[in-house]
Amino acid sequence: MESEDDFDMHDAHDTHQNETTTTTNTTNNNNDNEDGVVSVEDDDFYSGDEDDDEDGEATNAFAFDSDDDADVADYEFIDNDSDDSDDVVSHRYQQSFTILSEADIHQRQEDDIMRISTVLSISKVAASILLRYYNWSVSKVHDEWFADEEKVRRSVGLLEKPVVEYPNARELTCGICFETYPCDRIHTAACGHPFCSSCWAGYISTAINDGPGCLMLRCPDPSCGAAVGQDMINVLASDEDKEKYSRYFIRSYIEDNRKTKWCPAPGCDYAVDFIVGSGSYDVTCRCSYSFCWNCTEEAHRPVDCGTVAKWILKNSAESENMNWILANSKPCPKCKRPIEKNQGCMHITCTPPCKFEFCWLCLGAWSDHGERTGGFYACNRYETAKQEGVYDEAEKRREMAKNSLERYTHYYERWATNQSSRQKALADLQQMQTVHLEKLSDIQCQPESQLKFITEAWLQIVECRRVLKWTYAYGYYLSEHEHAKRQFFEYLQGEAESGLERLHQCAEKELQVYLNAEGPSKDFNEFRTKLAGLTSVTRNYFENLVRALENGLSDVDSHGACSRTTSSKSLGGGSSKGRGGRGKGTTSKSSSSSRNIDDSSHWSCEHCTFANFKSATICQMCHQRR
Repeated sequence: MESEDDFDMHDAHDTHQNETTTTTNTTNNNNDNEDGVVSVEDDDFYSGDEDDDEDGEATNAFAFDSDDDADVADYEFIDNDSDDSDDVVSHRYQQSFTILSEADIHQRQEDDIMRISTVLSISKVAASILLRYYNWSVSKVHDEWFADEEKVRRSVGLLEKPVVEYPNARELTCGICFETYPCDRIHTAACGHPFCSSCWAGYISTAINDGPGCLMLRCPDPSCGAAVGQDMINVLASDEDKEKYSRYFIRSYIEDNRKTKWCPAPGCDYAVDFIVGSGSYDVTCRCSYSFCWNCTEEAHRPVDCGTVAKWILKNSAESENMNWILANSKPCPKCKRPIEKNQGCMHITCTPPCKFEFCWLCLGAWSDHGERTGGFYACNRYETAKQEGVYDEAEKRREMAKNSLERYTHYYERWATNQSSRQKALADLQQMQTVHLEKLSDIQCQPESQLKFITEAWLQIVECRRVLKWTYAYGYYLSEHEHAKRQFFEYLQGEAESGLERLHQCAEKELQVYLNAEGPSKDFNEFRTKLAGLTSVTRNYFENLVRALENGLSDVDSHGACSRTTSSKSLGGGSSKGRGGRGKGTTSKSSSSSRNIDDSSHWSCEHCTFANFKSATICQMCHQRR
């Protein structure tokens, strides 16, 4: 479903209800949605195309992650004309996913079981066993069943007639405890193998406590593959075990289905049914947590999942600790433990039990030093050896490690700063929707419907902070040798960040004047025009940035020139100063550090970015192969 910039939200809502095959109940009151399947409208500002694979699953259409000529997704801010102000994300936008509560999951599960039971003319218990075996794929069950019913029955354990029969027996011997019981205390699966109630209960309880494998429970007889259905579980299991089995049964519908996933937010019990046909993997749950459907990390468009995985791994890895140790310490010549010197003279004494005394500069024994070698704050031996080139390799490695560490710190600080700014903006948006809009409406004598431009500005800020945060991860992994692409990227990033800072400043600071006013302000309409204009301009900046990244910066031709016309502003991340140090640019640090690292005699490890000597085949930092 394509969205239009000027569509009426009520019409779009009606259209969505007519087009979807799922029963939806989407209203402006969240309380009305508790019992129904809710088609969520997310704070996603993108719309676009998505390729479908043979199984109907969505495939990644990032231009720099695929060779497919997918259409470029548009970065759009959707105008909000609805009256819903209860949610943090209050604007309406047709989405390609559906949020499912536990009741919704149970209803869908029952519908699928009933559909299979009706079409194949089998019991609901048998239908549930079939669906569970084929990962809840109704079409797969149909295909396999009608292709070879007998084979399916053997595989799943659905027997048409018992293997053993005791038509006239009054007593039977249990196959586990070998005690004889009246027939009313003996239970059998479809195969007919007899076991007593207590042995069945113990067998079922053990299987349930072992985990979800109990959903594929078979007859206790080792030579029998007859399936044990939920009807026997309900008769023979304890209440506690029946509750566990029911939980496994519900969860299997989500976890075994390729098109459904649980929301990864801690403590959230909602599931997401992803509908094919969207240009975005970004999903927002009813709990307000946004994540990527493809990798289940937090929403990160336009950066691809591979880059996000590498960045998160790097943030949690030990490689930067090792870089810091290499850049800021030296090993004891005797025990090889790293030592940091942050002050004092050149006379170093290693900690016990080593206690070796040495010179910090040349790492020679201190017993060979004294006034004749330069005293406590110099070392003639070191200076002489340095001139002869003895320490060149070690010093070069230490310098490269320091540059690598500084470069990583530069990008990580800005990534983390935008993350914290986004969290603060979300809190400000919540406060604006719940408190300040009503207050501003009273002060300025204007209905809240005329103040939606403020909410739209904050929604734009929240989304742009997310995009800007991940562009720093993208920039970190952008090749140092593609200078034209890096310049173009830093230009777009700088323009976007500068526009965002102006918008954030206006929404955060200038709005306070009107919130603190005692009566209507004459220039409030001018403020409205200014804020709406900044919102539009910032949207355009980020639209260009997102489009360029999703195209893999293909607007830069092979000759190193930008094919699109750019303004004469400097190619930096220079932006107006804002809170949290957001005014820092991207070019100066990355360019200077990259020039120091860039050396034809070295290669940069793609895992930890450490600069290794060209002759090395294994990274000296993380020990990964070249």
